Amino acid sequence: MIYDILIRKRNGLENSREELEELIGGFVKDKVPDYQMAAWLMAVYFRHLSARERADLTEIMLHTGDIIDLSDINGTKIDKHSTGGVGDKVTLIVGPMVASEGVVFAKLSGRGLGHTGGTVDKLESIPGFRTDLSLDHFKEQANRIGIALAGQTGNIVPADKKIYALRDVTTTVDEVSLIASSIMSKKLAITTDGIVLDVKVGTGAFMKNIREAEELSKAMIDIGKRHGRSVSVVISDMNQPLGMTVGNALEVREAIETLSGHGPEDLEQLCICLAAKMLELAGVGSEEHCVNVARKTIETGSGLEKLIELVRAQGGDPKSVTPPTMNLPRAQFVREIFSEAEGYIESIDAEAVGLSSMILGAGRRSKDDKVDPAAGVEITKKIGNKVERGEVIAVLHTNLEDNIEPATRKLLAAYTFSDDMPEVPALIKSVL
Repeated sequence: MIYDILIRKRNGLENSREELEELIGGFVKDKVPDYQMAAWLMAVYFRHLSARERADLTEIMLHTGDIIDLSDINGTKIDKHSTGGVGDKVTLIVGPMVASEGVVFAKLSGRGLGHTGGTVDKLESIPGFRTDLSLDHFKEQANRIGIALAGQTGNIVPADKKIYALRDVTTTVDEVSLIASSIMSKKLAITTDGIVLDVKVGTGAFMKNIREAEELSKAMIDIGKRHGRSVSVVISDMNQPLGMTVGNALEVREAIETLSGHGPEDLEQLCICLAAKMLELAGVGSEEHCVNVARKTIETGSGLEKLIELVRAQGGDPKSVTPPTMNLPRAQFVREIFSEAEGYIESIDAEAVGLSSMILGAGRRSKDDKVDPAAGVEITKKIGNKVERGEVIAVLHTNLEDNIEPATRKLLAAYTFSDDMPEVPALIKSVL
């Protein structure tokens, strides 16, 4: 009885696997109403799940939909996932880096919603690039060139999609067990050999402090281990945007610059760290060796060559991602934003920068909104930089002239200043 399942969790007791199967299976088949699932989610929010319950919930959810079997793709397959951030164009960089070294990177990605961007939106800002690959095409390409990036199919973990919609309206999104099961059910539904997770922490992330980020990381590693999958986690800072750009074509351009050896220091540092962990999971060598290998894919240009090969394979214009021209969408209106204060930048609210970019047309308020690939924000100053009043701190790109003023207000409110040089937050917080 569903009623008894709810009582057990409300009272802080564990639900058995059979109980979870009855609850989740019934909800997916519309036999368990929203109000009962909402009651269970709220009970979990306050009572939490045990490690065993998390693993069971993950497995039950992933088996409500398709399992994408990649075993017929030759080579070692390593997946990568980010918990979502502002200016996070890492997939476009680390995928080609590891693929250029023989590690297969076959990834299904999603679109952006709210202040965080989606990899599919970034890829589709490349003229002609197709993300709607059939599974057969996806596998064939991964076998042939070692890399394929496509949009998620409609039937991967349908239970998670339905439960997440309810979590969103019942304010139960930010519970560690539910986040861990949601992420890992989608990762385990695709049969790779290992997974590297980039867990963001800070103002622009779901996890606002390091304690929460480490708790989530350990939960996901445990779920992976219980399902026979190797998982590594890098916890990285999201107290300011990653790199210097937020917005689809702008981020693609910055990804190309990074693969060319001319990217922002923080973005390159994180990409080398994540690529090295992926290479290490694939058995390429020691941690130190893999860091050196990852760095050389930038120094030699092999990562950029693999990105160009990927774009060509998926119907995109190779010239659009080939420096120095990079024929990518450009906005009609480009507006410099001047600082109204002076001093050292003490903090930048990453979420506010993401929302400013969304106002300009780079993001979605709802899943049906269209995204302008040319829209976004360039950051010219970051935490620790000294700024004079009237100095340019950002540049807005948009085709919506009427939205420049509200986007400017949102952006300026993201900055706080100090008379003294602040401590610059470490980018890599922890590696698990």
